[in-house]
Amino acid sequence: MPRIAILDDYHEVVLEWIDWSVLPDDCELKVFNRPFSNEDDAAKSLKGFEIVVANRERTPFPKTLLERLGDLKLLVTTNMRNLAIDMDAARDNGITVCGTKVIFGPAAEMAWALMLALMKKIPEENTAMHTGGWQAEFGHVVRGKTLGIVGVGKLGSVVSKYGLAFGMNVIGWSQNLTDERCAELGITRVDKETIFRDSDVVTIHQLMSERTRGLVGKHELSLMKPTAYLINTARGPIIDETALIDSLQNKRIAGAGLDVYDKEPLPEDHPLRQLDNVILTGHTSNLNRDNWEICYGEALEDIQAWLKGEPIRVLNQG
Repeated sequence: MPRIAILDDYHEVVLEWIDWSVLPDDCELKVFNRPFSNEDDAAKSLKGFEIVVANRERTPFPKTLLERLGDLKLLVTTNMRNLAIDMDAARDNGITVCGTKVIFGPAAEMAWALMLALMKKIPEENTAMHTGGWQAEFGHVVRGKTLGIVGVGKLGSVVSKYGLAFGMNVIGWSQNLTDERCAELGITRVDKETIFRDSDVVTIHQLMSERTRGLVGKHELSLMKPTAYLINTARGPIIDETALIDSLQNKRIAGAGLDVYDKEPLPEDHPLRQLDNVILTGHTSNLNRDNWEICYGEALEDIQAWLKGEPIRVLNQG
């Protein structure tokens, strides 16, 4: 009897939106609606499960955890990339890892929503209107401002198009960015210091890696204008969180829009929650029904195929 665990269904919708009844009758399905507190908690909770469905990068699966899950044979992740899974360790321990497709672009949309909310003072105006006020803050015109994109890959390229459509001056930087690529996009390549010094809005679209951990630190933040905003919908540790909090607390930058954090879910007593110049969302860029129906529908297909001995969308072959 295969035991199947579905992780991190915080909103308790996976059983409602996907028809799991198509699985063989002898399958046992358990949904976890809360994150594990640590690796020991994960190891204890997942003991005895042969199949685990993980929401991309919500629960990490390092080598140390995978080696403790002796019954695990199939690990399905939403998305076709999950840097929180040690793919080599999974393969070495006889665990097949499969992925799913996702809708491309929600993180770019979230970055733009956060930028507009900050510049147009939407949270402040909404609060004022709901409490009997009127015209609480002065906002900013977007047209003519400089948008700096750190990481001009697939998502960064989408954001550059948004900026150009709004009449912004768009500049970009990443380690391997070329003038040719910038010419294709209609933006200007600059060096790292320039992008932080000259931008009115800096938005981060780098992949998380050891190379990009702490990429935006005290020095980079010190270069920013006191009127500038910082947006992060990529991964929390790309920005030095301590340095960012210091900059926000001391008004060295105008504000920030954050969807990602060093620790997720963000602790209730976290200092970021106390700041009035930061807009916070709970890593919700991909939290939409359109994506989840695709992801978990394909996760179900992955399980069905594996049970037949014909796994699909395998991520850790070879």
